Amino acid sequence: MTTELVAEAIKKAGIAWINVPGGPPLALWVMPLDGALIVVCGPGEQEAPGLAEASRAEVRLRGDNGGLIVIVEAQVERLAPGSDAWQEIAPQLAGKRLNATGTAEDLVARWAEAGCAVLRLTPLEESVAAPELPAGSQAEPPRGSPARVRTRRPFRLHRVRKRKS
Repeated sequence: MTTELVAEAIKKAGIAWINVPGGPPLALWVMPLDGALIVVCGPGEQEAPGLAEASRAEVRLRGDNGGLIVIVEAQVERLAPGSDAWQEIAPQLAGKRLNATGTAEDLVARWAEAGCAVLRLTPLEESVAAPELPAGSQAEPPRGSPARVRTRRPFRLHRVRKRKS
């Protein structure tokens, strides 16, 4: 594996599977920036248990066809609110955040107040690996989520009769 492949995969990444040691791999929205991936997680944002406290994480990136092409270990760096890196990166990340309420400045202020973690994941060059794909299926039942809702049957006021033709 070459670092050019990793750099190209990072440039095209919009989502990455990130695995913190001891936890399941999570599909997280990421923003590529200068050869690293930027992630936001915390209250009101995507949940990534243990990622903000971790020093390293395993990142799986996909190719143009959507399949896994590279696995790399990354160093996790938390950006402190008010730091130079925060002032530079957080507004860019807020500008790319879809479905956010308010302006980018409001979103950055909310992240700082709520204690959200803005993280920079920088790949370690010595840890690049080709994926060893299993022969069998690795399908698992879906994990529980607060986003799941029960669907109701449609309401009909009157009985609908079929027309005879």
